[in-house]
Amino acid sequence: MKWPEVALGEVCQLNPRADNVSDDASVSFVGMADLDATAGLTLRCNMRRFGEVRRGYTTFRDGDILIAKITPCFENNKIGQARLQTPVGAGSTEFHVLRPQETLFDRYALHFLRQQRIRSQGELRMTGSAGQRRIPANYLSALTIPLPPLDEQRRIAAILDKADSLRMKYQQISTALAQVCSSIYIHMFGHPLHNPRGYLTVPLDQVGTLERGVSKHRPRNDPALLDGPYPLIQTGDVTRSGGYITKHCSTYSDLGLAQSKLWPAGTLCITIAANIAQTGILTFPACFPDSVVGFSADEATTLFVRTWFTFLQSTLEASAPQSAQRNINLEILRRLPVPLPSIHGRRGFADAQKSIQSQIEVVSRAAAFHDELFASLQSRAFQGEL
Repeated sequence: MKWPEVALGEVCQLNPRADNVSDDASVSFVGMADLDATAGLTLRCNMRRFGEVRRGYTTFRDGDILIAKITPCFENNKIGQARLQTPVGAGSTEFHVLRPQETLFDRYALHFLRQQRIRSQGELRMTGSAGQRRIPANYLSALTIPLPPLDEQRRIAAILDKADSLRMKYQQISTALAQVCSSIYIHMFGHPLHNPRGYLTVPLDQVGTLERGVSKHRPRNDPALLDGPYPLIQTGDVTRSGGYITKHCSTYSDLGLAQSKLWPAGTLCITIAANIAQTGILTFPACFPDSVVGFSADEATTLFVRTWFTFLQSTLEASAPQSAQRNINLEILRRLPVPLPSIHGRRGFADAQKSIQSQIEVVSRAAAFHDELFASLQSRAFQGEL
């Protein structure tokens, strides 16, 4: 069925003015890290006095749609709905806020915005340079959205919510299996932040080789660099990898490769911008930009270090400087002290981890199938085919 299409700006308020709230009132505070790119919701909220966040932050209401405007958060699907503990919230200045009006159901609008094509088109419309490129508000306001009757919008959103929930269950199983690796690590070596077995601590750059990704050409999204045969890994690919990078969303041409570098399969990728200290091991040769660091060592050590990072990730993210986009530098990684057991111990841990990984791969194949099914449902939903 063909429905009328309207500009999003006609049926939403974009970046509405702040609510009139008492300075002493408690409000929910949402940072960029608190918006879950997978679930499409705010998963954590800290409570702050409104007077502390009235200026210098973005304000919104419970139920508003938050859209990360800065790269690479937008491309990584940091688009979600505010689920707050209070009627009003405040958060990162790198959010666009979308407030659907009476004729647009909020969950229908959210699923529309979380389509891959919306993000791909938006990436081409970004303004600015280097790591400060942002989605302009007029890109969002000009987007045309099919507008069926409200009851139909609710029906479509309910179908997509259920399909998304099923897709998420497979990701939760993968996460639970990955946590088994952490449990085995603690059983074999103790918690790395406390080092109860008294292992010698070694700086990370002495455990293996660390190299920052390379992307010399400006602008980075020059079409001449892209759409060739060489895989290009971004921070989002690492974050979504589940520990092993098996797919990619972008590629470099020969020109793109010439201004970058091709890292071999087996390299551990570590993010140092946006999503801090997320890790994934390449299963194919690939390039990556300077928001990712490559760690190279023997297989057992690489697997050991990858799991070790899962214990440090939240600490490193919390300690990253508060700025438009959180980041840490290569020097911080180099100095990180690693409690290093013997190579025999690392190999035993690697064998156990590989056994669990084989189970994760079975679940991952099922998850990939449901990801594709969900993307197909999204596409059909907004073409009037559900």
